[in-house]
Amino acid sequence: MEYYRDWARAQLEKARGKMAWVSEKNRQRIPYTTDENGDYDDRADESRVWNRDDGLNWWTNGFWGGMMWLLYQDTKDPGYMEIARFSERKLEKCFQGFYGLHHDVGFMFQPTAVADWRLTGDGDARRMAMHAANLLAGRFNPVGRFIRAWNEVGDSDTRGWAIIDCMFNISLLYWASEESGDPRFRQIAMLHADTVQEHFIRSDGSVCHIVEFDPESGRMVRSHGGQGFGEGSSWTRGQGWALYGFANSFAHTGKREYLETARKVAAYCIANIPENGIIPVDFRQPEDVEWEDSCGACVIAGGLLELARFQPEGEREALVEPAFRILKAIAGSRADWTRDCDAIVQNCSASYHDARHHFTMVYADYFFLEALYQLSGADIRMW
Repeated sequence: MEYYRDWARAQLEKARGKMAWVSEKNRQRIPYTTDENGDYDDRADESRVWNRDDGLNWWTNGFWGGMMWLLYQDTKDPGYMEIARFSERKLEKCFQGFYGLHHDVGFMFQPTAVADWRLTGDGDARRMAMHAANLLAGRFNPVGRFIRAWNEVGDSDTRGWAIIDCMFNISLLYWASEESGDPRFRQIAMLHADTVQEHFIRSDGSVCHIVEFDPESGRMVRSHGGQGFGEGSSWTRGQGWALYGFANSFAHTGKREYLETARKVAAYCIANIPENGIIPVDFRQPEDVEWEDSCGACVIAGGLLELARFQPEGEREALVEPAFRILKAIAGSRADWTRDCDAIVQNCSASYHDARHHFTMVYADYFFLEALYQLSGADIRMW
């Protein structure tokens, strides 16, 4: 295990060096991806606060601040706190627009406002986080026992849609329950997790992305391929959301069924990780398709490392080794450590059927950095 830790610490040295100048260059931005020159874009546009597709409501906007809080915990450099607070105060304005907010308020406010409150005791941060938790709890369908995903998606009727991504968003509800002493937040999170266990996780440990329920009766209608190859396939980032999400649910609740579900999903992932550690967009995509998702790879690695925390010492390496294989592949062949690109992790794909593949996404860098801290043995917890 010490070899893995030493390797991770060496990669963190490189990450600190790069993030020192990247953070300063982008201190008044909320980035998502890089352009053809390697420069980060900016999603901090307040004029589009009502729109979920860009501007302040963009669902990844919490991860830049999350990276800053990771680095602040590590270095104690107040500059990282200042940059994190800039994006945090910007995100607060999303509450005013309201219509652009949906299930991803967990991704937006857990790594920003919750991290701020935990690390600094800032009262405004706590207020923001509790506000977001109440919005997330308000999306719960009590008949179907699921949290509704999104608001409107084109012409689709999404009132009964739930998605695997929400297994990570419910971390905000666990925090709200622990922070306030109000059990209803935890109850909603667990009811949603129970529904995901029943309807999303297949017997072989593969995972559905979207499951549609009748919003009036709660009856399951069908599953959708979503951002994966198709219905019945195995979108890799969704595998990561399930693996890491159920391990995290176990951490907050102690419910053994969640731990067993995480183990089942982990076993499927490990069995399908290519020898070179490069993760496809979908584990069941056609063999002649070479599209990758380095972001999904980093989420899976983080999930394996989180799950390893709850295993007997002699069984941890079976989870740590494949996580290391993924991270080593990213660091060695899918990471840009130069000044040519603001992002570190390359070759990400948002969705199998998108026209664009193999670009950068800020949350890939977040999960890569977080996984390196996990592997190094640092006591840094965000979810």
